[in-house]
Amino acid sequence: MSHPEFPLDSDLIYLNHAAVAPWPKRTAQAVADFAWQNCHYGSQFYLQWLETEKKLRQQLVAILNAPSTADIALVKNTSEALSFVAYGIDWRAGDNIVSSNEEFPSNRIVWQSLADQGVHFREADLHHHTTTPEQALFDQVDSHTRLITISSIQFASGLRLDLDKIGRFCREHNILFCVDAIQSLGCVQFDVQRCQADFVMADGHKWMLGPEGLGVFYSRKAAREKLKLTQYGWHMLADIQNYENKPWKIHPTAKRFECGSPNMLGIHAWSASLSLLLETGMNKVEQAVFERVDFLVQRILRSPHLHILSAPDAPLKSGIVIFRHNNIDNQTLFETLSRQNIACALRGAGIRFSPHFYNSFEELEKAVTAAEICA
Repeated sequence: MSHPEFPLDSDLIYLNHAAVAPWPKRTAQAVADFAWQNCHYGSQFYLQWLETEKKLRQQLVAILNAPSTADIALVKNTSEALSFVAYGIDWRAGDNIVSSNEEFPSNRIVWQSLADQGVHFREADLHHHTTTPEQALFDQVDSHTRLITISSIQFASGLRLDLDKIGRFCREHNILFCVDAIQSLGCVQFDVQRCQADFVMADGHKWMLGPEGLGVFYSRKAAREKLKLTQYGWHMLADIQNYENKPWKIHPTAKRFECGSPNMLGIHAWSASLSLLLETGMNKVEQAVFERVDFLVQRILRSPHLHILSAPDAPLKSGIVIFRHNNIDNQTLFETLSRQNIACALRGAGIRFSPHFYNSFEELEKAVTAAEICA
């Protein structure tokens, strides 16, 4: 039985939320309503639109458990927010940044681009067999380490890091802590205060079920003050209604990172999507995702034709399951599943399934069976 908010084509099994998610029905309606208002009234409803923007910031505070909307900036994407951090810190030649050898390019390239400033990017092997993933990071730290940056969940393995443990380590060693949370937010419960992150960023188009082109950038106040600005515009001023602004001051909150006009269409869409997650409750969303992941893992483990690659006994769960076929190469398996309208991804060493809370167990069984009999 399909979920009323996801009237997907009856022939489609969507297991690709770690890439780009389908919109809930309410999100499509919010976009249609916004387009209708624009078409018939122009900007006459702009004050109402600003209320939706305010609501979105409050929703993001809830998703992140941030202290305040003052810590929330709306950005174009994860990469933009990472660039704010990378090029906002006053680096010294010889400084280093510690990360992992599994990062998505967004959380790797921007740091490697600092090499011409004498900043070194260190990659820990998260699957080193003699230690934990967190300790592998810590072992790369020395007296010149200024920042640890890590994906909360690795896109190509599903490995979920203990952010609380990393956060404590960073505080004890006076190191900045940056988290790419795109594979966590909307999937698992997240708490920026508990993990003591200085910076957290994520696009809205994966597990948060929103549109591409809009993301969130959380910055802890004390850490935010350490970043010099790299973009300037009218919207990041303390008083955006004073168009003269002579002299002008930057906004005292995280809005200082929002230099230009907001993505109002994306704001309406994302707010609608987050309303579904928050109405459902992130505790229930997380539980439902884990139940579906457990089903997939156990079903794959029982199959004589498939081999699980993501760790079935990992201490921290994620929404990602990676597997391969014993007799068929990954590319062939991916293409075959795609032809059968099973939306998945070719990632890492295998096929990635990433179910969300609304997927039915019947769909999951069909997807695994299709992978088994692939030829």
